Amino acid sequence: MSAIAHDAPAPVLPPLSRGVLAALCGAKLLLHLATSVQRYGYFRDELYYLDMARHLDWGYVDAAPLIAVYARVALALGGSLAALRILPALAGTALVALAISIARELGGGRYAQLLTGLAVLFAPGLLVMDSLLTMNAFEPLFWMGAILVLARILRTGRTRLWPWFGVLAGFGLENKHSTLFFGAAVVVALLLTPERRVFRERWIWIAGAIALALFLPNLVWQWRHHFPTLEDLANVRREGKNVVLAPPAFVLQQILALHPLLFPVWLAGAVFLVRSRRWRALGLTFVVFFGLMMAAHAKDYYLFPIYPMAFAGGGVAIERWTAGRRAVRAATVSVIIAGGLVTLPLATWMLPPEKYLAYQQALGARPQKAEVHHEGPLPQPMGDQFGWPELARDVAAIYRSLPPEERARTGILTGNYGEAGAINLFGPALGLPHAYSRHQNHWFWGPPTEDDRNLIVLQWSLDDVKDNCGSYEAFPHESRYGMSEENVPIYLCRDAGFDLRKVWWHYHHWN
Repeated sequence: MSAIAHDAPAPVLPPLSRGVLAALCGAKLLLHLATSVQRYGYFRDELYYLDMARHLDWGYVDAAPLIAVYARVALALGGSLAALRILPALAGTALVALAISIARELGGGRYAQLLTGLAVLFAPGLLVMDSLLTMNAFEPLFWMGAILVLARILRTGRTRLWPWFGVLAGFGLENKHSTLFFGAAVVVALLLTPERRVFRERWIWIAGAIALALFLPNLVWQWRHHFPTLEDLANVRREGKNVVLAPPAFVLQQILALHPLLFPVWLAGAVFLVRSRRWRALGLTFVVFFGLMMAAHAKDYYLFPIYPMAFAGGGVAIERWTAGRRAVRAATVSVIIAGGLVTLPLATWMLPPEKYLAYQQALGARPQKAEVHHEGPLPQPMGDQFGWPELARDVAAIYRSLPPEERARTGILTGNYGEAGAINLFGPALGLPHAYSRHQNHWFWGPPTEDDRNLIVLQWSLDDVKDNCGSYEAFPHESRYGMSEENVPIYLCRDAGFDLRKVWWHYHHWN
């Protein structure tokens, strides 16, 4: 007999509104295809992931392995910006369909499915995530796939479905390690409800074993490399890299990032799920995860993958509250669409920078920084798409200005993975050698094999070059819309007072 039982029989699923699903998924895909590759360039992290794709492994200092696989697919498609961005666009489109399916699993009819799909479509935070090739675009698919399985188990009592939860959780862990917190929230939620009886059966333990088996290659990599991800996270905390928000500010940031007009939807969804006997484990999963992230002072986007479930619950709740009130339903949909269209230019790359800044100022919608030292005229997800081709050209101009014999003994050492990735992507066409860096996983991909006595160095201070170079020249570099940390001189360091190959393993830069 199933360990999950309810007094009422399993409800019959309402029809899936295929018209709603097709229209909203089509709108989502077309929106990203029209905006993601038109105005801006490669995002800093995308350049890093392309370098990961050239060094496929079971783990990285600051990422689980699947992001390199996505980037490898993009390389196979040509490595263009369009090839990169089609992947998160497809993931975001699949998330709309998945969220609608969750709403249906919760008993939502056509209207609930429509509200859920619109919320996922217009939520600014989700739009930004689905506009860039990062693991964040794929994370909600694994989480919400697992939630759909859990909802099916709660509705039907078919605990034999738990292994599918384990498969999705395992791949979620190979996508991003924060899935550990999602899994912990599910376990706590189950223990806080009568569904704790499921732990008496073997199926949930089989699910856990499957998830562990899928995660094991990355765990082995971490062990063999002395758990660099834990060191990286410790460095971030010690250096105070991320902006820390007090609980009220943290909640406000979530409301703003998901759109103020959608706050009643996900709040209603959370309340509906928690109050429902059948769905309480889902509601508590949301509450526990929210609390964990707030206590950990997480970045705002760490919570975004959990919201489609709350949107689905909100769609069902609002559908029930507005039964027979067609005018209220129509007004609700109209407000969500109108509000979503107003903020759409702020969450996509449809406007050129100067018009974006003017529109942002007109709305008074300057976003909260996620990291303390990131400064620039544009929000970081946008600013970090500017300046990379120019950086490679500036480095190439320095390199080509050298006599051939000096050029042959000159290497490139960058200060961060974005600079290294930019030179490794754009540099070959400009005649540049491979760029090296001791930042993040690039440290494992060194040291250089060449005996370079001269170095073109990025992110070095004047004191650094004075202390380590026999002579030097400074060359200006600036990007109008890029992040200010990149607007610093590039130095040509002649007669370096150290052998980079020998000192390489003495220290790394993980943060």
